[in-house]
Amino acid sequence: MNSFNVSRKSAKFKTREISNTLKKKSLYLLFIFSISLLSIKSYSQNKDSTAVEQLDEVLVSAIRVTKKTPVSFSNIYKEEIKFRNLGQDIPILMNFLPSVVTTSDAGNGVGYTGIRVRGSDATRVNVTINGIPYNDAEGSGTYFVDLPDFASSVESLQLQRGVGTSTNGAGAFGASLNMLTDAYAKNSNGEISNSYGSFNTKKSTVKFSTGLLNNHFELAGRLSKIASDGYVQRGASNLKSYFLQGTYVGKTTLIKALVFGGTEKTYQSWYGIDGETINNDRTYNSAGMFVDVFGNNRFYDNQTDNYQQDHYQLHWNEKISSHWNTNVALHYTKGKGYYENFVAGGNSFDYGLSSFETSYVTDLINQKWLDNDFYGTTFSTNYKSKKTNFIIGGGINEYKGLHYGKVIWARNTGLSEIGDHYYDNYGDKFDANIFAKINYQISKKLSLYADLQYRNVNYKANGVQANLVNDTFNFLNPKAGLNYSINQNNDLYFSYAKANREPNRTDYESGNPKPEKLDDYELGWRLVTQKVKLNTNVYLMNYKNQLILTGNLDNVGNPIRSNSEKSYRLGLEIDAVIVVSKQITVRPNITISQNKNLNLEVTGENYGTKDIAYSPNYIAGNILVYQPSRSLQLSLLSKFVGNQFLNNIESESAKLPDYFINDFNLSYEIKPKTIFKSIVFSGIANNFLNKKYISNGYMYDIYPYYYPQAGTNFLIGMTLKL
Repeated sequence: MNSFNVSRKSAKFKTREISNTLKKKSLYLLFIFSISLLSIKSYSQNKDSTAVEQLDEVLVSAIRVTKKTPVSFSNIYKEEIKFRNLGQDIPILMNFLPSVVTTSDAGNGVGYTGIRVRGSDATRVNVTINGIPYNDAEGSGTYFVDLPDFASSVESLQLQRGVGTSTNGAGAFGASLNMLTDAYAKNSNGEISNSYGSFNTKKSTVKFSTGLLNNHFELAGRLSKIASDGYVQRGASNLKSYFLQGTYVGKTTLIKALVFGGTEKTYQSWYGIDGETINNDRTYNSAGMFVDVFGNNRFYDNQTDNYQQDHYQLHWNEKISSHWNTNVALHYTKGKGYYENFVAGGNSFDYGLSSFETSYVTDLINQKWLDNDFYGTTFSTNYKSKKTNFIIGGGINEYKGLHYGKVIWARNTGLSEIGDHYYDNYGDKFDANIFAKINYQISKKLSLYADLQYRNVNYKANGVQANLVNDTFNFLNPKAGLNYSINQNNDLYFSYAKANREPNRTDYESGNPKPEKLDDYELGWRLVTQKVKLNTNVYLMNYKNQLILTGNLDNVGNPIRSNSEKSYRLGLEIDAVIVVSKQITVRPNITISQNKNLNLEVTGENYGTKDIAYSPNYIAGNILVYQPSRSLQLSLLSKFVGNQFLNNIESESAKLPDYFINDFNLSYEIKPKTIFKSIVFSGIANNFLNKKYISNGYMYDIYPYYYPQAGTNFLIGMTLKL
């Protein structure tokens, strides 16, 4: 076995011994946060104590866009998803946005979930929380399972499709997603939410806020627990999370100290199902299967993924004048965990149980660990006048992680001792960037957008095919565009953006990858009237050396990517909000696209022009909302995803059929006169037409493996607001 790149989901676990110094970091940062809050009180106590405006949006203003920016984007606010937030993960709640495809390993939206935007997977989607990078620094993946029920602490999120604007973290090669956590509350409040549903899915959430004490201070928090048996066999999840924030608000000052995180234990459900078995048993899960000494087929009961992630953020925003404001943030993330695996017939030498000369075959149980630290700072300064909106910002971040493996049991223990590591590797990554952006109103109708980012990345790692990686990248990413207001209701825009992106750890393990380059062209029209909001966007994304998913997995289960010298994505996106009447609103969207590799070469053979894997040509969604009264709301949510391929040579066996699914969401609110401010009953029937569909898969040589999704399933919940 190659020990360089172990996994969390199909093997992305990286690891590190926990030093005494690192154990103290979390307490040290909490101490700094507390001192900062106390010091700002003395600084601002002479200012007007009335918060005259909501300052929370400033935390992400450096990376968010408005309709004056020539970028394709969608916003989701807490109010829009609160009735569907019954335990499913953030990607599933985003399923009905334009160009979005989501999937769930366990089949019911709880546990490991994934998202693709314009055919680009989660490693290509830059994700930030309050402007702080969230993607795994080495693998680029985004694991929302580490922050269960985080949607309950999100005020709003913005999905920018394409390159978008400059942001912190790795370059966006399909989209960027930035999330803003809960705004401070002026008045005290509390909330208790419970839900239950199919596959024994349970969610419990408790939230509170003190409101602004003395017109300045607020303390708010959340505790959540989610558990589910999953749709597939043994696809169980046991998830816990917390969120705590302290806020100081002055007339021109906003300080937020946040501590949030979660723990997850999920039975491995990422193996998929082969094409023959799925016809007879859609819920079959081969993970953990072994044959005991009596010849019986059994499943190891602790074939689980275990991980804990804790985040610390400190944000300080200062409004210097009516034109200037600044924001600076410090952050630290601690991640640690392992996945446990039963190995039938392992080679003793590979696991440090014997010398090469005396190797033998034995069953064993191993753990592959990751223990990492990610820390740094982000900053921005914003100047805003009647004609100009100028931002300069950036970030300096560092990641340090070690990877190690342990054998915790073996039928023949050989030379091993308790606590021995059979491999030890590391990965260190330094990432610094600085950007400047400007929106300038040239005339009453025409505005100019310009954006320039410089990014420096140094990545050091060992274990890559027994060689040392020490690569430095210097990327210059320019962006520019024009926005033209035809009249009060109609706007046209055009933009160009260049992006560069470094390979991730798995890419190095799979070969000698090249960095990727992307030229993104966006042309759009926005219509806004009293009853209709319409966004139409045409995009062309030209790639050089795009690292495309081949559809295959490496020897520890990681998706293998390889450089495609020339490729492109060309598409049309249309989304709208149509107010049919006071009671009825419709939110349709559709994406029609071509996603092609040009002169694709695979193992020396030229296949010509072929579809890029995991890139359907048609994606459509719709949300129909009927609200006959203030208390009652009914929603029909529909999603269509066209055919797609699991590899890049369009093999017939690699074709994933299209699917069309429908969900039904209902909510009813009661407002009692005593004790509770509100009692909300909500429920959702997912896939209520019982469509048997597959949203994801991979290829093992020429054989497809699938991730089937659940048929009709239900979640019901009740929320008490104090």
